[in-house]
Amino acid sequence: MPLLALAAGLLVLAGLLWLLAQRARRGAGLPIGRVVYSDTGGGTRPPKPLFSQTLRLTGKPDYLVQHRGGAIPVEVKSGRAPERGAHAGHIYQLAAYCALVTEAYGRRPTHGLIRYADKTLAVDYTPLLEAELKALLAAMQADVDAQDVARSHESPARCRGCGFRDRCEEALVPSTPPSHTL
Repeated sequence: MPLLALAAGLLVLAGLLWLLAQRARRGAGLPIGRVVYSDTGGGTRPPKPLFSQTLRLTGKPDYLVQHRGGAIPVEVKSGRAPERGAHAGHIYQLAAYCALVTEAYGRRPTHGLIRYADKTLAVDYTPLLEAELKALLAAMQADVDAQDVARSHESPARCRGCGFRDRCEEALVPSTPPSHTL
């Protein structure tokens, strides 16, 4: 009889832990499935970025969740969701992750998720969105490859975060040489 009571108690405890795990997953905005990739830190070694040779694109989604045989990219944003849907830049970032997942895993995601502080928005990865992404990437690559491009230099904050600042003749913020500590 004591063994039966112990088994019943363990079964109840397992059920409670499962419910708590489901609540935590919903709070994180993750769909049901196994997390197969996470770039959110947490003291673990960062995962290898996804890479597409055909798109000349590299990226690291915050999460990839294995769901119904495919990987769903999840991008986490710290701010609140816009009232009129996701920002265009967030949608294209998620579309880029969908394209990277397609090439890396050989299966096209049907959608991806953008997790804002207050809600999660699903974005369908349609052929139209994929075509828009490819056109945007081609335009960006043409700008990078162009010899003489007039860049917008109105924001010191953007200049400070620009990867070309050390080579830019129009930089608003001087490059800071790397500090060497001995």
